Amino acid sequence: MHTQIQILPVTGIGDIRPGDDLGSLIYDALKQQQLTLQQGDVLIITQKIVSKAEGRLVHLDDIEPSPFALQYAQRYQKDAQHVEVVLRESKRIVRMDHGVMICESHHGFICANAGVDESNIGGERVLALLPEDSDRSAHQVRQRMQELTGEGEHLDFAVIISDTWGRPWRNGQVNMAIGVAGMEPVTDYRGQNDPYGYELRASMIGVADELAAAAELVMGKVDRIPVALIRGYTYKTGQGSGRDLIRESATDMFR
Repeated sequence: MHTQIQILPVTGIGDIRPGDDLGSLIYDALKQQQLTLQQGDVLIITQKIVSKAEGRLVHLDDIEPSPFALQYAQRYQKDAQHVEVVLRESKRIVRMDHGVMICESHHGFICANAGVDESNIGGERVLALLPEDSDRSAHQVRQRMQELTGEGEHLDFAVIISDTWGRPWRNGQVNMAIGVAGMEPVTDYRGQNDPYGYELRASMIGVADELAAAAELVMGKVDRIPVALIRGYTYKTGQGSGRDLIRESATDMFR
């Protein structure tokens, strides 16, 4: 049982540019706030700054739209080059209606516009794509920050890369985990008994998603706070990944 959890905004990171050492920037920002990484901490990092640092940016003026993108854009008053980028980032279109495209990205994520985003980029007609491998990104940031502390792997903390997605059947968007390092993203209660002796058979809690959503409360969407530090949550260490949160097609009733 967790008696107290702290969620701390990490400020002062500033604008991120392609090639920036993200782990070093976050480490320096923590030091400026007189925060020191501790055993069991969880860092939540927004996908946007990861994509920027990794150069996952597209200039729309460089994109030649397909006939389908042109037709769709004309029908729904969209930018044809933007539509074309979404199509290129999609493995398949799950649903397309009222000018909204729900896509399965090449990573296996199902979300609006395959995760292609134009907010908080800092340039006209520039889009950010999801990281090529968000789990790898999380591991790289974690490893870099372990190096900077001088404690290496002896300092055990978790890193979650988050993105903001809508939810079917629910209004409002929430942060979700798309990359994980240093923890198991799902807590499995199956086989355990509740206080009344009932054996739990289906309870698997997506704790990485819950942590990502909680962190958004101190990040905001316009406050320029792309990182949060969660302290006091006891997670299961392990080699889990963001892919563990994707439901397999065999158990997906809506696929």
